[in-house]
Amino acid sequence: MLNLFSIISLIIAITVHEFSHALAADRLGDPTPRSQDRLTLNPLKHLDPIGTIMLFIVGFGWGKPVPVDSYNFSHPKRDEIITSLAGPLSNILLAGLASLFVRLTGSYLNFFLVFIGMNLTLAVFNLIPIPPLDGSKVLLNSLPIEHSAEIEHFFDRYGTIVLIAALIIPIGSSNLISMLITPPIQFFLQLFLSY
Repeated sequence: MLNLFSIISLIIAITVHEFSHALAADRLGDPTPRSQDRLTLNPLKHLDPIGTIMLFIVGFGWGKPVPVDSYNFSHPKRDEIITSLAGPLSNILLAGLASLFVRLTGSYLNFFLVFIGMNLTLAVFNLIPIPPLDGSKVLLNSLPIEHSAEIEHFFDRYGTIVLIAALIIPIGSSNLISMLITPPIQFFLQLFLSY
């Protein structure tokens, strides 16, 4: 179960993450997020009802994906990659700004440490190339069309199952997702918080 600092941190992180997707898509020519009222920092517009309930019950939640229509982009593949990366990059930026505050004040307040950790976790987790995570869109749009079609077909059928399995099947004292995301999170923590 998450504590209050973790819940507040995650709500802010999810809100900024989804807003950043919406802002990037809007700036790149897709009016869909704006028409769906997602170009806002109001958390209520970005929190998925079930994901939010799960956040409070089991300490794991998710936001409402921002609808994007890549047909509105001038360069669909490139612009979808940029839009997909905007969310994780916004979380890394938030973590960096919070760490700058910690460095300038010399105050290692628990909230800011939790806030930094939550944002880095959300960013790195979303970069995993398994749907519905942002990394899958980056991967598919980076591949030649003949390969991306095959992988997208596999993802459509098995992506969610693969993600759930990677989260719950134990590997030693951990799971595959933890093994993948822990090293980059530790890298950023050291980069942001070590002197």
